[in-house]
Amino acid sequence: MMAIWSAPLEAKEQTIIRLDRSTISIPQIDSIVTHLMEASRVTGVGIAIFNDGKIAYLKTYGVRDVEQLLPLTPDSVMPAASLTKSAFATMVMELIREKKIDLDKPVCEYLPKPLPEYSAYKDLAEDLRYRQITIRMLLDHTSGFPNWRWFTDDKKLRIYFTPGSRFAYSGEGIALAQMVVETIMGMPVEEMMDQRIFKPLGMTNSSMIWQHRFEADYSNGYDEQGKSLGAQRRTKGGAAGSMQTTLRDYALFVRAVLGGTILDKKTKALMLSPQIRIKSKHMFPTLSTETTTENDNIELSSGLGWGVYRTPYGTAFFKGGHDDGWRHYVVCFDRPKAGILIMTNSSNGDTIYGSLLEELLRNSFTPLEWEGLKPSAKQ
Repeated sequence: MMAIWSAPLEAKEQTIIRLDRSTISIPQIDSIVTHLMEASRVTGVGIAIFNDGKIAYLKTYGVRDVEQLLPLTPDSVMPAASLTKSAFATMVMELIREKKIDLDKPVCEYLPKPLPEYSAYKDLAEDLRYRQITIRMLLDHTSGFPNWRWFTDDKKLRIYFTPGSRFAYSGEGIALAQMVVETIMGMPVEEMMDQRIFKPLGMTNSSMIWQHRFEADYSNGYDEQGKSLGAQRRTKGGAAGSMQTTLRDYALFVRAVLGGTILDKKTKALMLSPQIRIKSKHMFPTLSTETTTENDNIELSSGLGWGVYRTPYGTAFFKGGHDDGWRHYVVCFDRPKAGILIMTNSSNGDTIYGSLLEELLRNSFTPLEWEGLKPSAKQ
């Protein structure tokens, strides 16, 4: 029997309102989620649905430990994977609001020595284009860096196109942004995130590094064949993906962004405004030069730390998280203040995004093909 763990809801309604104003009942949601999990061999799933800027639904399904049959709970600690990037970017936007950082000042001007004199960036010594890179380019993925240097043939860091000229998703860019912000603020990213994101929002089970207290309720990750990959106990904070969090905690973060309680109106609008139109055929491989017009109708673009696109329900902002054994996804619609957060401890988790987005939210706008995701079964 599938384990289902329900958490107290902010709203008392027994139905959830979807984008098209149709409703779906709690039993219907349970049936859809459990069916999709079983059909796609997804170990555990957490779902948060947002209505009118509130968490209207928060529930977990499946297990966090198959061998011990321990249920996944709303407070089970999981790696956020690349959902970390959006939380980090939101923190950086607060520093920008406070004028501690300028979006368009070359990041090398914030450093006490030339960028190539840092061991991680010595490969850039012969390419002076590094002097053009700004925090804006690092947050909107236009720096010219690859996703990660270790995915390239020679494992060296290079700038592959003129910074600012086009989108190419880059963990390397976020890593450089972290180094620069840590230099400016004089403290590690884990302290900044704790002070500016986790504590103010009541995210009591979140951290940029593994904490001993997480041992009481954490999730293992599972590969495509259902083999346990164990927990991910990172000891070094990484803005591109080290965050440990829970369904409940990350839902609090999403609610704060959606409701505008974490940033002022102007700063939030800047973060979620299109910085550059995305013309690439697919998100990955990031350096592919193949282009398309397929997403022009939604004006698919990169914001600052988030992807954005246009819909009849206003601007949508989204982010995925992908790591071995972990697949997460969040998308929200700013006008109705509605959205969904999906967190899974399975490498098969992304195979059910399309159906969950369509059936639970009536969201048929997300560019699933561009993101390399499986379309809804109804499409």
